[in-house]
Amino acid sequence: MIHGVINVYKEKGFTSHDVVAKLRGILKQKKIGHTGTLDPDAVGVLPVCLGSATKLCDMLTDRNKEYIAGLHLGCVTDTQDMTGKVLRQCQVQQQEEEIRKVIMSFQGVSEQIPPMYSALKVNGRKLYELAREGKEIERKPRSIQITEIEIQEMQIPIVRMRVVCSKGTYIRTLCHDMGEKLGCGGAMESLIRSRVGEFMLEDALTLGQIEALRDKGGLEEKIVRIDALFQEYPGCIIENQWKRLIENGNGFGKEQIFKMFHKGEEIQMEMPDKIRVYDEDGTFYGIYGWVKGKRRFEPIKMFLTKES
Repeated sequence: MIHGVINVYKEKGFTSHDVVAKLRGILKQKKIGHTGTLDPDAVGVLPVCLGSATKLCDMLTDRNKEYIAGLHLGCVTDTQDMTGKVLRQCQVQQQEEEIRKVIMSFQGVSEQIPPMYSALKVNGRKLYELAREGKEIERKPRSIQITEIEIQEMQIPIVRMRVVCSKGTYIRTLCHDMGEKLGCGGAMESLIRSRVGEFMLEDALTLGQIEALRDKGGLEEKIVRIDALFQEYPGCIIENQWKRLIENGNGFGKEQIFKMFHKGEEIQMEMPDKIRVYDEDGTFYGIYGWVKGKRRFEPIKMFLTKES
C-alpha cells in the first residue's frame, strides 16, 4: 500500500469523488481520501491522501488555498456560477475604478453565507440535493478570511482575479457578493485552484499522467511523504530501547530522546510545542506535543501503519 499525498490536477467534468474512485483503480488500493471538494466545472489542485495519510485529510483541508477566478458581472444565477439558471441580467454601468475598489474591499475577515448549491451538509443532507428539489433553507453565515486579491485582467463584464483565502470560502459566493455590492450582480464564470497549502498547480498530475508513471515505475517520487508536510516542526529520534512506547502510541519523557534535529542539523533547544517523532531507523511515527503539566510528549496524530 502507498502512504503519502499525491497532488492531482482535477480536470473539468470530474467530481472530487470521481478522482478518488479512479485513483483506487489506478493504484489498486482502497484507502484513499481527498482534501476538500472542488466543483465539477472547476479545475486544478486536489491533494489526495493515500494509505495512512488519510489521517491528514482534515489537516490539509485547513490550509489556505489560492484560486484564479473569472467573475462575470451583470448576471445573477441560482447556482452563483454560469452553469445555473439566469435569474437576472443587466448592463454593467460601473467604471473600472469603482469595480476595482469594490472587489478589493473584500480583503480581510468577513461573514459569508454558504450557497445552496454546495456539498455542505445540513441535517445529514447535502445542500445541493435540497436545491435540486427546489428547496432553500436558512444557512448560518461563516467567518472567512480573504488574504489576497489580485485583479489580473479586466475586460468588462469579465474580471480575472487571483484570490488567496481561508478554508470554507466559496469563490462562487464571493463573485455573487461582489456583484451584489456593485449593484449589477455577478456570477463565477471559471475557477482554477492554483494552490492548496504547499501543493502547487505546476506540480499537479492528471489521472492519465499518474497512470503512465505507475506503468513506468516512476510514481513513487511524486508521492509526498507524510512527515514532509510537517517540516516546520523539529524532529525527534527515540532510542530503540524505548521504541515500544511510540509503537503503542504512548507518551515519553526527555530522557527517552536520543537526539533532536531541525532542517538537517542536530539541535539543542527547550522542549518545543510539537515535534515529529522517529525511531533510530528513521521510521516516522507521528506528531507529538509537549504537555507541561506532565512534563512529557504525548501523541497528537499517529501515522505509523503496520503492514499485514
